[in-house]
Amino acid sequence: MAETEDCVGQEPCPVDDDLFKEPMKKRRRSDRDQRFRAFPTMEQSALKEYEKLESRTRRVLSNTYQKLLQSVFLDDSIPNGIKYLINRLLALIEKPPLDPIYIGLFGSTGAGKSSLINAIIQQAMFLPVSGESICTSCIVQVRSGCCELYEAKIHLLSDQEWKEELKNLSKLLNRTEELGREEEDAWNKDEALEEAIWKLQMLYGPGAERKSYEELLRAKPIGKIPPSRVITLKAEEAEELSVKLDPYIRTQRRGWAGGPDETQIWPLIKLVEVTLPKSELIPEGVVLVDIPGTGDFNSKRDEMWRKTIDKCSVIWVISDIERVSGGRAHEDLLNESIKACQRGFCRDVALVVTKTDKLHLPEYLRERKVGNPAIQSQREAVLERNEMIKLQKNKILKEKLQRKLPADSKVLEASELVYTVSAQEYWQQAVLAEEETEIPKLREYIRRRLLDEKRRMVTKYVTEAFGLLLLTDSFNGPDHLPNEHLHMSGLRRFVEERIQLLEKAIDQCFAHIARPLQVGVRNARSSYRRILGACLVRSRGNQGFHQTLKAVCLKNGIYASRTLTRIDLNEAITQPIYDQIDPVFGGIFSSGKPTDGSALMPHIDAFKYSLQEKMTEIGIRNGWKYDSCKKSFLVQEISAILGGLEEHILRKKRRIYESLTTSVQNDLKPCYEEAAQITGKKACERMKDVIRRGVDRQVAEGMFERAQERMQHQFQQLKNGITEKVKGSITTMLTLASSQGDGLYKELADVKSEYKEMEKLHRSLREVAENAVLRRGMQDFLLRMSPSKAGPPQTWT
Repeated sequence: MAETEDCVGQEPCPVDDDLFKEPMKKRRRSDRDQRFRAFPTMEQSALKEYEKLESRTRRVLSNTYQKLLQSVFLDDSIPNGIKYLINRLLALIEKPPLDPIYIGLFGSTGAGKSSLINAIIQQAMFLPVSGESICTSCIVQVRSGCCELYEAKIHLLSDQEWKEELKNLSKLLNRTEELGREEEDAWNKDEALEEAIWKLQMLYGPGAERKSYEELLRAKPIGKIPPSRVITLKAEEAEELSVKLDPYIRTQRRGWAGGPDETQIWPLIKLVEVTLPKSELIPEGVVLVDIPGTGDFNSKRDEMWRKTIDKCSVIWVISDIERVSGGRAHEDLLNESIKACQRGFCRDVALVVTKTDKLHLPEYLRERKVGNPAIQSQREAVLERNEMIKLQKNKILKEKLQRKLPADSKVLEASELVYTVSAQEYWQQAVLAEEETEIPKLREYIRRRLLDEKRRMVTKYVTEAFGLLLLTDSFNGPDHLPNEHLHMSGLRRFVEERIQLLEKAIDQCFAHIARPLQVGVRNARSSYRRILGACLVRSRGNQGFHQTLKAVCLKNGIYASRTLTRIDLNEAITQPIYDQIDPVFGGIFSSGKPTDGSALMPHIDAFKYSLQEKMTEIGIRNGWKYDSCKKSFLVQEISAILGGLEEHILRKKRRIYESLTTSVQNDLKPCYEEAAQITGKKACERMKDVIRRGVDRQVAEGMFERAQERMQHQFQQLKNGITEKVKGSITTMLTLASSQGDGLYKELADVKSEYKEMEKLHRSLREVAENAVLRRGMQDFLLRMSPSKAGPPQTWT
């Protein structure tokens, strides 16, 4: 799960042994064709065209790469320009065909996430389903591939990660003093305590909760734990794998004893990855992620929970029809999803209302407004109620998104923000037709999302490859013009000037966050006591909260339970700051072009266009003739460099966004540690007092102001990183394009045939895109003209 930095947008690394390695082998045609089974015929044709473009481009790049290697293989030293080309060619050849599209299904207990995934993948009971109780106990990722078998990989906590949790669980169970009857009752009803006992008994057997940490370290778990900490299951049929997988991902009931070894290691499981063979419904490249609603007490699992949310480009908040109107759970999940848009890669959020077949017809008819058309059947009532839910929730969700996100956010352009689905009716069709369950609509959304991503990726890939072939071919061209050095010197001076202007523009862009930060800090200072007090109070007083509060302190202000609402004191008391900065923060990292200059990417785009225009101007004024290839290369390579820079910025924004809560958590860590040590009588109230006094002290010493300074420092670091990467990459690129310098170039193998083929592929991009548009238009027309599907046959009695 560790984040990695892309090479694009950075100075090329020194050439090492990997320089001469073979590029990865291309995918067999039969495997490639299998990837498109999930798509209708017209979409299959578009994907095959893009796949063919990408495959041919990789072949051209591979041939060019081999020729370059042969031309320098016996040389004692490789010129810098050739190093650059070889590294860039290899990076493009081995670039993944498509980054996975993670679609997160984010919901609380019993919301129907697993049932929805089962319906989407057309496997009725593949993931465990069990009414209102917790069923899926960890993050589960489901994808399709070109494998022949159904496969699951179960990743366990490492030995060190489990020891960390074991130590905290032991601390929760530790009682050094006798308690009164009231405190004893509160202790025994505590949610965190029950979960700690449950985990230890599951892994080590009855009585484990009475052992010390040292004794538990020496104890042998009941279940078998593989040294690799990964369990792999395979099966020829979905039902077979489902049976094997069920004990690992189904939450075991408390008080349960016995059972197979698989169930005994449940507390160690942190992630399950499931791969389906050649699905006709879910395209390869899409990953459906079942995400528990609250995170986890274990630090590693909780970190994975947050990172999983952040890497999802789409989040569906799942809430059943009976909770969506009055419950708070889906509102909290929507807020968490919107934060993922701020700090992560999420670009689309929707509310998916499940179990919409549930409706008591006499009650519904009684509550309907008089004057509406008469309802003749259960089906008509369900469809009418679902449409009303859509209209109401769509308006509320759009208003919430508009308050938190910049006006040009893609999610605000979505035609549908709310889906009403029924997995049960998808299988039974007793009341609703298949289309009316909206499962097919979700599948269509998935397909179109992948098709759009494939189109974008191939366009970028072919364009970038064409730029490299332009320069490679120009190496063997006629001698460069005598005044070439003057041209490049002037261009370098121009680049330096534009970088200085870019630095000033970024400063002005980031300055927009200063005022909201100040207002937010002021609001946080005036409201933190009220917010903290609300977090530390429960409806039953201290009953059942004693060890939960201790768990909060052990985890530095955060407690994530499988059944309770997530508690995060640090996030709660910094929320007034986020309320002020959210729209501005989102605007800084948006792709729009606000008139106040508050968005970062338009400044980088302006920098890119100014360089490209300057190169064109120099070429026209000085007659670069054959070196028009060089100009085209520079234009394309600048786009590649700054495109990689955008990805770097998106990765860094998470650290910036979370810097407020991270700063507050670090400042409050001593008071959390002090509170966690408190035991005995009145321990809960004494812990609360320590937390309150600790927060008061830190606020008086400038805790919120320090958080503000740290966020502004993170912005400054981002600016420095941007300018350093731009300077390094463009300087290297200009050096490569210049004919000056000893031994920069040498005679290379002829790559004119590869260049000509790449030129044809680049020209064909537009034709492929136009064909795709025509196909989509024809498909939409046919769907509009086709007769609407009727509901299921009525049974008359």
